[in-house]
Amino acid sequence: MSGYVEQKYDVLVVGAGHAGCEAALASARLGLNTIMFTVSVDSIALMPCNPNIGGSSKGHLVREIDALGGEMGKNIDKTFIQSKMLNLSKGPAVHSLRAQADKKDYSTQMRITLENTDNLTIRQAEITDLIVDDGKIVGAKTYSGATYYVKAVILCTGTYLKARCIYGDVSNPTGPNGLQAANHLTDSLKRLGIEMYRFKTGTPARVDKRSIDFTKMEEQKGDEIVIPFSFSTDKDSIQKDQISCWLTYTNEDTHKIIKDNIDRSPLFSGMIEGTGPRYCPSIEDKVIKFADKNKHQVFIEPEGLDTNEMYLGGMSSSLPEDVQYAMYKTVQGLENVKIVRNAYAIEYDCINPRQLLPTLEFKGIKGLFCGGQFNGSSGYEEAAAQGIIAGINAALEVLGKEQIVIDRSQGYIGVLIDDLVTKENHEPYRMMTSRAEYRLLLRQDNADLRLTHIGHKAGLVSDEVFERVEKKRKLIDKEIERLENTPIGANQEVQDFLVKYESAPLKTGSNLAELIRRPELDYEKLKEIDVDRPLLESDIVEQVNINIKYDGYIKRQLKQVEQFKKLEGKKLDADFDYATVSGLRREAMQKLNLYKPLSLGQASRITGVSPADISVLLVYLSTKKHNS
Repeated sequence: MSGYVEQKYDVLVVGAGHAGCEAALASARLGLNTIMFTVSVDSIALMPCNPNIGGSSKGHLVREIDALGGEMGKNIDKTFIQSKMLNLSKGPAVHSLRAQADKKDYSTQMRITLENTDNLTIRQAEITDLIVDDGKIVGAKTYSGATYYVKAVILCTGTYLKARCIYGDVSNPTGPNGLQAANHLTDSLKRLGIEMYRFKTGTPARVDKRSIDFTKMEEQKGDEIVIPFSFSTDKDSIQKDQISCWLTYTNEDTHKIIKDNIDRSPLFSGMIEGTGPRYCPSIEDKVIKFADKNKHQVFIEPEGLDTNEMYLGGMSSSLPEDVQYAMYKTVQGLENVKIVRNAYAIEYDCINPRQLLPTLEFKGIKGLFCGGQFNGSSGYEEAAAQGIIAGINAALEVLGKEQIVIDRSQGYIGVLIDDLVTKENHEPYRMMTSRAEYRLLLRQDNADLRLTHIGHKAGLVSDEVFERVEKKRKLIDKEIERLENTPIGANQEVQDFLVKYESAPLKTGSNLAELIRRPELDYEKLKEIDVDRPLLESDIVEQVNINIKYDGYIKRQLKQVEQFKKLEGKKLDADFDYATVSGLRREAMQKLNLYKPLSLGQASRITGVSPADISVLLVYLSTKKHNS
């Protein structure tokens, strides 16, 4: 008997990185027969760059993934070796959890989860072709000629499509960490009319811990009390001894070596064609673009508990090997450093994400979804966030159910996806807190309250978890109401309490909530004079304190969200020809016809569409409604 393998599945996922893992798990957990392809099963949930999860704004994404029923938060809680809450000197809107991972263990634990998930098959093979019939995805083919007939495909190829790793004049046609590149799928995508970009990212060298002099560096310890990423992780179960990271700096000698050899950098010689991330530049980029700075931070981070490899955060580079050695050795504490793996840049193919709907389905090909760096973003967390949305929506489409869209007022995931599909992105997109206009509402601490109901409606969050979150919401509201309605008199006990915390004395009666709003006071401190206080969990106390303290700002943002929702509620026809609307500027007409927004709100965020153009559309919609 001869011939090619032919099999049937509901959903096929291409790639097993952070996007692919979340997509495959979401699909399988929703009951769909799912198969996930990877060029190497050893690359599942690989961390080819920084060995950490979270950080500024990225920690918000991980919490949101968890609230929707995803795995990233749970997995890092199992495998972290250091944890730290960032930006505590600032307001709660920008507090972000960041955890250093044991990268090998992170990958292993995610693989264990995948391998033990019902309805999920893992397959090591390269997908080379997509099969589309009458504008709908019907299958995919592997390099060996096997055909898999499916109802939906999710592309999560990361940095593997036609990848090449480059440093100096060395160019290796491989994916990250020397793994096999995926060299054939790009041609299939182009034949389908999909517009591709060529992007670039990079990574620093890994060095031998034994060759580092840590006495010349600043020790960076983790938090004494670890806060978990996942809302389902028991806080007491993850308190453990943590591994230190270290901080050092480049100097003028480092910068001179880089400048003297800049012509040998493929970034500047023209050897690298791809566009790199503006907000995560290489060390040579930083030295050239910020010539006034005489030093840059270098974070020395362990790659795991059972390895001596250390990651040189902040010194990503594609300079030649000899220059890498020379510049690293000028850094304090690295004078005798030994490189284990060279720094390199990696070029890869990805798509122009404006071709996507907010559901992450291609506009022109039904059943074809995608997520992660393939969509022109950067970062593990951004990838995982898109992966879970693509996975949920692919499954819901197959099931014939309404797909989910998280908007900008609901989550950082909404901001991320909306930015990708409505704005012109000519470089790898990175999430930042400044991109979220409603960030006081979209805090990492309340992600469960914001998004669990969406995960539950989709079927990914259990009734038990949903009910627990709703109970938490009721307890928060009840306690806020009690504090707002508990009077406090200007008696001697209260005045003495206020003197203790250097707070202005009361001249008339007040209530407990008003005292909490004072900058020098908070919910915990008021325990001394709040005799009827109920016993509440720390996460409920946190929400009560934040909601009372920032009440005025929160109410202001809620009013802004109301206006936002009004524009989002004014739907636009995806097939409408904007050339028929008189009064639109030519650029706006062209951009609107290019992007085909689904709502007036989405239209307002397209680059090149002005507030005046939105006013024209409002008048048009109003006239159309009146005439109909």
